[in-house]
Amino acid sequence: MIHYKTEEEIDLVRESSLLVAKTHAEIASFLKPGVSSLELDKIAEEFIRDNGGVPAFKGYNGFPCTLCMSPNEQVVHGIPNKKALIENSILSVDCGVLMNNYYGDSAYTYEVGEVDLEVKNLLKITKESLYKGIDMAVVGNRIGDISFAIQNHAELNGYGVVRELVGHGLGKSLHESPEVPNYGRRGSGQKLKKGLVIAIEPMINMGTRKILQHNDGWTITTLDKKPSAHFEHTIVVREGKAEILSSFKEIEKIING
Repeated sequence: MIHYKTEEEIDLVRESSLLVAKTHAEIASFLKPGVSSLELDKIAEEFIRDNGGVPAFKGYNGFPCTLCMSPNEQVVHGIPNKKALIENSILSVDCGVLMNNYYGDSAYTYEVGEVDLEVKNLLKITKESLYKGIDMAVVGNRIGDISFAIQNHAELNGYGVVRELVGHGLGKSLHESPEVPNYGRRGSGQKLKKGLVIAIEPMINMGTRKILQHNDGWTITTLDKKPSAHFEHTIVVREGKAEILSSFKEIEKIING
């Protein structure tokens, strides 16, 4: 069952999504070599609660923390820990918030200190893939049009597109129908209608698309241990042009000084 949102519901998802964006910006100001992901996680939890939200991931199916924090070859669902972040690495951060009974969800991959040009390019192409997918999220298109746009851009640039993990609808639940894969055929899948709220989230690997789940039941890494990037926006399908409900502007103000 797909639940199309009213304008009132969309406003509530937007509020939650903007708190996610502000939480990202809050941790971005502390994120540097020497800081641990667990320290950042505590900052995020406090910030979300101080601003009237509840961390969406904490306790979700037993997940122990507020943020999923996945360095380098970790694709997603990394558990924050006490290890210090190191120079010339990347950190994918996924954040979800529940506020006024509606969820927001967004991910961003950060550079930790100075990173190599080939890693910078992975981040650039992954983010571009996200926006190419969003460009397709308009009334009359299909889920496969989003999926194809993401896959095509990533693979043309020589990267692996993770297939086992997908974007999703969201609203009163963190994960709703439909699933939004990052690979697929144009013109296939569910037809997009006005008021569909979805999280689009390419997970793109520098090498193989193949992944491995670890024994903690959460952490997913690339099979070849090469870096992976993850960017995610919560959006609503509209006529002509999708509306992005989350935001990277606050984050990029911080990281671009």
